[in-house]
Amino acid sequence: MQTKIKTILAIFTLFIVVTSCDDYLDLRPQDGIIREEFWKTKEDIQAAVIGMYSSLLNSPPGVSDLPMSQYLFMHGELRGDMIAAGPNASEDQRDIMNSNIMASNDLTNWAIFYRTINYCNTIIDLAPGVKEKDPTLTQTQLNNFLSEALAIRAYLYFTLARTFKDVPLKLTATLTDKDDFQLPVSSQKDVFDQVIKDLKLAEGYAVLDYGDNASNKGRITAYAINAMLTDVYLWNDNFQEAFDAAEKVTKSGKFGLLPVLHNTWFNNVYAKGNSVESIFEFQYTTTNLGPFYNIFFQRPQFLASATVLEDVYGVDFANPANKDIRGDRTSLVAGTNEIYKYTGENNETRKELQGADTHWFVYRYADVLLMQAEALAELNRGPEALEIIEFIRLQREAIDITSESIDPNIKREIIDYILAERSRELAFEGKRWFDMLRNARRNNYERLDILIDGAILSAPADQQQSIIAKLKDSNSHYLPINTYELYTNKKLVQNPFYK
Repeated sequence: MQTKIKTILAIFTLFIVVTSCDDYLDLRPQDGIIREEFWKTKEDIQAAVIGMYSSLLNSPPGVSDLPMSQYLFMHGELRGDMIAAGPNASEDQRDIMNSNIMASNDLTNWAIFYRTINYCNTIIDLAPGVKEKDPTLTQTQLNNFLSEALAIRAYLYFTLARTFKDVPLKLTATLTDKDDFQLPVSSQKDVFDQVIKDLKLAEGYAVLDYGDNASNKGRITAYAINAMLTDVYLWNDNFQEAFDAAEKVTKSGKFGLLPVLHNTWFNNVYAKGNSVESIFEFQYTTTNLGPFYNIFFQRPQFLASATVLEDVYGVDFANPANKDIRGDRTSLVAGTNEIYKYTGENNETRKELQGADTHWFVYRYADVLLMQAEALAELNRGPEALEIIEFIRLQREAIDITSESIDPNIKREIIDYILAERSRELAFEGKRWFDMLRNARRNNYERLDILIDGAILSAPADQQQSIIAKLKDSNSHYLPINTYELYTNKKLVQNPFYK
């Protein structure tokens, strides 16, 4: 299996090498190369699909942007209330944490997203033509490949729209240097609508079981698609649809929460990954390491904020052994505030550098359960939402100090409890800012207090009033379009907050 995958990756590497990177909607292939030298057999499609997944892990040779997982972490966490700057944090990272964001900030670069989107578009556009050339390619196989490309494209556009709001929406492959690179932005609503359209089409084509666990967790399945649909439906305030999509995951019988056993639970869920709790993970390996060991341990750029252990997980000072399994020596290390989830082997021992292969967790079962609870709360089914919260707390041995007595008829209290539980369950998994923003913006920013309270908690005292004033402008909740993109694409219009 490993030899086969290496061969496929080698083929796709050739596919990448013949391209150049001249603009934000890269890659721009040399004219004719893709059609003439590739896309003849089902193995070519498979190589392209595996290459698409590979691009989620690392950039192609000669490209210097950060790994996708690092951008996903930063976009989802730096503006939240659980992260502090480590000693090696860059000025760009500190500026985002402190809401001092400018269009020249390198972390607003979206090239890596559009590069992978173009890989997806290329598969969607060119794979169907292979069926005429390779009689061994069945319609089912083709549909399965298309499902993967559609879902990855949808996930990336969903992430872009949550991060930047209005973004260019390109749904066809960039195949020659003659293609038009001057594209205006589409509204966030239009992007979300396209994401839902892609995901619903992908669901109809999707694989339920690839036959091996690593593929079931590392490639797009119908369950990964329904986790994504749950997420985007919540952003669209389509609460019944969100509940229904989550139900397809929770009623599948394929997922569950592992019993909490000392060291074993952490090792299975995080250190090894691909457990029964996993729905979709970026598959780092010992020969293809992620960025986490460096950014969290060797040269730490990010720490858990000083309040996380006590305020999020709770501390039983009378009985230190009584603790939430997700807190100390799972999400972070007490005392140093080191983010531990991605570097530990178990609750006591850290991995060595050469073995630091912890995955990036895109969707886990508990994530879907809590999104389903959010949908239930918004549907005025408070008791059912609270049942989900208490089920997860029981499984994770959450301590009484973080328990809340909630009136099942008061939606605001239930939503706050869900957000608190999501902070415990999904700490440092790129979820926190998006969770806060999704709930704050609902009903014309009825819950702006979620963002303001988070800013007060995590911002330096001398900057709090300035940050609060910025947060009152909803356009500030999204990153600016990078200066380089504005220079190269004259049809782009900057987010008004950054003009």
